[in-house]
Amino acid sequence: MIGRLRGILIEKQPPLVVIDVQGVGYEVEAPINTILALPVLGETAVLFTHMVVREDAQLLYGFSNDTERRLFRELIKISGVGPRMALAILSGMDRAQLVRCLLDSDTKALTQLPGVGKKTAERLIIEMRDRLEKWPELKMGVPQGGDMLAALDEDAAPPDVASDHYADAEAALIALGYKPTEAARMLNGLDAADSTEALIKQALTRKISGSTPRGTRS
Repeated sequence: MIGRLRGILIEKQPPLVVIDVQGVGYEVEAPINTILALPVLGETAVLFTHMVVREDAQLLYGFSNDTERRLFRELIKISGVGPRMALAILSGMDRAQLVRCLLDSDTKALTQLPGVGKKTAERLIIEMRDRLEKWPELKMGVPQGGDMLAALDEDAAPPDVASDHYADAEAALIALGYKPTEAARMLNGLDAADSTEALIKQALTRKISGSTPRGTRS
């Protein structure tokens, strides 16, 4: 099993990255927060990995630290939560936001994530909250109460339809499980001059905070 990769970052197409390790390019799917923490292309990157072996594929999921990887492993133990949904959860929320939702039984925020219905959200809260009690270090640095997610500026200039950053961000959101129309709504009004990763992060944040515009870009 592959548990850690250290090599040259040669591609970033969220949620996929490619790391060259002595001439071998490893394709790794990673949460948006992990991708945001990676260096620029051409520099050395380190990822803690979890490998999933299926009959038709061998998949690698990467994380910036062992705590994030452990959280991913705990999520996929829950019935109905596979690697793809766990990746979407960790992309839509950082560790502190997720822990706060679990401790506050915030099913509304959890159901804003792709593929997470009310029953799955309730199951996440019940099962993960018990595990958090045995994992106190995960709760370190998590704010006590208050609004975890700040709404974004609704008056931002509309993105350029032809923007590569915008198109890549939209494709990444669809890959995470959002429907095309929903992905477009999440990006509507954001500044396409931002990087692809920044656009994705802002779109996910406004989705969880409930500040996604109802209309789509024209």
